[in-house]
Amino acid sequence: MKTRREFLKTSGGMVLGGLFLPYLTEAAKVKNVGINLYSVREPMLADAKGTLEKLAKIGYKEIESAKSVKGNYYGLQPKEIKQITKDLGLTLRSGHVPVNATWQKSVDEAAEAGQDYLIAAGLPSRGQTIDNYKKVADIFNKSAEDCQKANLIFGYHNGGSDFAQENGQTLYDVLLDNTNPDLVKMELDLGWAIVGGGDPVQYFEKYPGRFPLWHIKDIKKDKAESTEFGKGRIDIAGLLQNKKKSDMKYFFVEQEEWDHSPLESLQYNYGYLMKLSM
Repeated sequence: MKTRREFLKTSGGMVLGGLFLPYLTEAAKVKNVGINLYSVREPMLADAKGTLEKLAKIGYKEIESAKSVKGNYYGLQPKEIKQITKDLGLTLRSGHVPVNATWQKSVDEAAEAGQDYLIAAGLPSRGQTIDNYKKVADIFNKSAEDCQKANLIFGYHNGGSDFAQENGQTLYDVLLDNTNPDLVKMELDLGWAIVGGGDPVQYFEKYPGRFPLWHIKDIKKDKAESTEFGKGRIDIAGLLQNKKKSDMKYFFVEQEEWDHSPLESLQYNYGYLMKLSM
């Protein structure tokens, strides 16, 4: 088993195998790496400012918050996290919140925090049926109008179950087909889309302009759990080559489970990305 020192050393000095070499000469280096704060939810709850400082030191630039037991910004006020991130050279770009009774409060806080996007972290009503996804589409259309009034862009972050089918129709497609393409954008979680049976590239081609945000993660080969980049079944390097096809604006690293500590895993993932291109 690697020591912690060996693990961190590897994250900063990874050598890519021949599989990825073609990409190094075909595209620009990865930059402006984002992080979804759910990846460091426990450290954020314990010390939000200190954790943001550590993420900035690693090299992350774009921040996506996520609702917690302490609110949408891990106990920080909207103006407070706006100033902290600015001082650290970070940009608070987006946030994950539920579409529920506190929705308008979340919209108001996002506007005050100065972020660009507000993302529904899950479906506001349960049911893996076409009828429910049409109902959700109506809710999302209204939510997007609320965001537009506040100069925010609304989006939805998928899970793997969104790619289930009913009567031959993929539920995620029902959602895309029944929402306003100008107002309702998608934050495609590439890992869970693939695990659920979706092909991200096909979606980029079928629904142009709908995917300005990505979540990138690797998934273990033997179970549906996230892992450090390069250790699982997701072709991170290959997917990054589709940035232009997707018209992707920002992407966020997300890792829900760890073999090491969250910050060690995120250090490793950042080092991995620095060896790739897009």
